[in-house]
Amino acid sequence: MNKQAYDAIVVGAGPNGLSAAITLQQRGIQVLLLEGKDTIGGGLRSKALTLPGFVHDVCSAIHPLAAGSPFFRTLPLADYGLKFLQPELAAAHPFDDGTAAVLHRSLDETAKGLGIDERAYHQLMDPVVRDWPLLAPALLGPLSIPKHPLAMARFGLKALLPAKMLAARFQGKTARGLFAGMAAHCIQPLSNLTTAAIGMVLLANGHLEGWPAPQGGAQAIANALAAYFESIGGEIQTNTYIRSLNDLPSARAILLDLTPKQLLEIAGDKLKGLYKYQLQHYRYGMGVFKVDWALDGPIPFTNENCRKAGTVHLGNTLEEITLSEQISSKGLYPEKPFVLLAQQSIFDPSRAPEGKHTAWAYCHVPHGSTVDMTAHIENQVERFAPGFRDLIIGRHTMNTREMEAYNPNYIGGDINGGILDITQLYTRPAIRLSPYSTPAKGIYICSSATPPGGGVHGMCGHHAAKKALKDIFKIH
Repeated sequence: MNKQAYDAIVVGAGPNGLSAAITLQQRGIQVLLLEGKDTIGGGLRSKALTLPGFVHDVCSAIHPLAAGSPFFRTLPLADYGLKFLQPELAAAHPFDDGTAAVLHRSLDETAKGLGIDERAYHQLMDPVVRDWPLLAPALLGPLSIPKHPLAMARFGLKALLPAKMLAARFQGKTARGLFAGMAAHCIQPLSNLTTAAIGMVLLANGHLEGWPAPQGGAQAIANALAAYFESIGGEIQTNTYIRSLNDLPSARAILLDLTPKQLLEIAGDKLKGLYKYQLQHYRYGMGVFKVDWALDGPIPFTNENCRKAGTVHLGNTLEEITLSEQISSKGLYPEKPFVLLAQQSIFDPSRAPEGKHTAWAYCHVPHGSTVDMTAHIENQVERFAPGFRDLIIGRHTMNTREMEAYNPNYIGGDINGGILDITQLYTRPAIRLSPYSTPAKGIYICSSATPPGGGVHGMCGHHAAKKALKDIFKIH
């Protein structure tokens, strides 16, 4: 490794590491960005996992938070090849009777599709969509006194509730199922406090930004961020796995796009007392089991709207999804797991050869599980799309250990960088005035283990870099 001195070094080139590096470099700080793998991206990588010509997203696939990220929106990423594509419908949620709830870009159209719950949906979501520009800076950053307390109160009183409880405001299975599928992205039991928040945020972003995917694969987001970073003078080194901070060149600030387990491994000798104790007791959540398919045609969903949706939630009713997530959280395996499925090739033909298609799906499993859930996931798809199995011409699977081997931040297969329950929502990774600083001067953590947590938005890295700019470089 080049041992020249840098102003700052960022370890880990996922979306948060890239965002941290860009934020520093924009302010004239000379930054070296290090990545252990042969390509940058972290959870933003795309590969031909099944057959030649089929482009699969290895981790994240659909990106409503990236499209609406307050930081990404300030960058000229379109100039560096990033183009978001919108499916005809953002998301759909089929039921056993052949009907489906649909998330449209239009809030009115979504509400009308919920029948008896049209008014209740407006009452829930109108304020969130209206207030989102005021809410986003607070929700996508560290805990602070809100600048818009009334808007935050309107959101927070509902967001703090368990998703199961908030969904009970709806009378019909359609709205209940739609909300349950959204909330289940939080990867924890829907009876937990604050699980309603992710459901509201994802619905709001669907109405404001849609649920797009980058043309050509998730890697396009990482490539655009990296190209912009290098255009302003930043330096990237791949194939550089850091096992100790002593291996790094000298720098005034070191920002680590790592979760507590790795932070302890490479910087444990520099971390003392209560902070180290808190990192040692940091809690990771459930993992995921993922399947990618190469298909001979589009998925033949019974409901026509599901054939048009970029994302499909397979879990049937609120009650079934609640039970599935509860079972998985207890270390067991539901017969009918909640499945998140994306079918990018229906709106991005670059993902597969002409006439062929790709699909991407995962279910939640116990932390560290090595159980093969392929049959369970495919049963759920077949349940709502009879004939699906006949279209499979290639398949690739990843269990939780394989997910962690691919991306060391995914401890036990936890793609959120730690459970986002009420006790870790704003205290991750430790209780401190700033969640991004450590007791060791000049060392910061900028991963999804800091607020606002998981998701491709870059805000963890952006806020960590702003803290380093203020502390070390005296730039406000």
